[in-house]
Amino acid sequence: MAKTVKMADIAKEVGVSVVTVSKALTGQKGVSEAMRSRIIKLADEMGYVQPAAASKSEDKGRNIGIIIHDKHFTKYNSFYMQMYQLLSSELGSQGDFAMLEIITHDMEKDLIAPKVIKENKVQALILQGEFSKEYCDFIKEIMGDLPVLYLDFADESGRDVSVISDSFYGSYYMTNYLFEHGHRDIAFVGSPLITTSITDRYLGYVKSMMEHGVQVRPDWQIEDRNKTTGIIFEPDKLPLPLELPTAFVCNCDLTAGVLIRRLEKEGYSIPEDFSVVGYDNYIYPGACDVEITTYEVDMPVMVQNAVGYLNALLKGESVKTGMHIVTGHLVEKSSVKALG
Repeated sequence: MAKTVKMADIAKEVGVSVVTVSKALTGQKGVSEAMRSRIIKLADEMGYVQPAAASKSEDKGRNIGIIIHDKHFTKYNSFYMQMYQLLSSELGSQGDFAMLEIITHDMEKDLIAPKVIKENKVQALILQGEFSKEYCDFIKEIMGDLPVLYLDFADESGRDVSVISDSFYGSYYMTNYLFEHGHRDIAFVGSPLITTSITDRYLGYVKSMMEHGVQVRPDWQIEDRNKTTGIIFEPDKLPLPLELPTAFVCNCDLTAGVLIRRLEKEGYSIPEDFSVVGYDNYIYPGACDVEITTYEVDMPVMVQNAVGYLNALLKGESVKTGMHIVTGHLVEKSSVKALG
């Protein structure tokens, strides 16, 4: 059987990211016409088949609800909007309709159902980004037998389908990277237990520290967001310890950018004075003046997998419940300085 050509194969041949290939093949902005033509031509030559073209389902034109918490739409945080755009494009390419609804903090706290569910407008629902366990249980109850899928966070019960990135090992690799560059005084910037992904990234950091025989210092676990709202602090609100480490592992690039701006306000330079690594490989243009070394989330593959599992659920097919983990990779930029 011939090997199925994936976007990653095309990206490797061209020497660009999977996100660039996805944008080129789905007609999105952010790719030059010359690069778009090159990618489309190579995709044809390699025999790449878009998921929509490969699908034989006649059940098209379905309404797929997508709910996202409004805490993910703060000033510089558009990671989830990019993910939603990919998701909407993937669903649209197979003839389905994405119906987005933003869930407020009060809606989540008071267990208020999204309008797309109350008005019976959707055949399935994707929860994109973290929600409380109580709200997830509430959503599943009112959805009844209709499919529910979690994207970029995990269903705690393991009874539903979740598509997540490799947060634990991604953060573990990033911390190891700092050790490889001579650092031993390393802090973690993030609020564990606020989301499962931040908790996993903190535990990946702890694993690396333990394996290198370095004690994890409580004052070097730096909170990066409001514990009630989940909104990331502005630079002047981000707490810094009295004694600073030489390097910081941040739970996401947005937090890394906030940290860098805070340190710069204190008169420091990155990476001359401190090294910083992040997670996601996505930050709003202009949010930070330093290119952040990071762990790139394979967003297109996460979206493709989520849509594939959702299609199977809608057809009544069996899908393995629990977490479906999509690995990423380290991207070296200019925020880390080797010591000694």
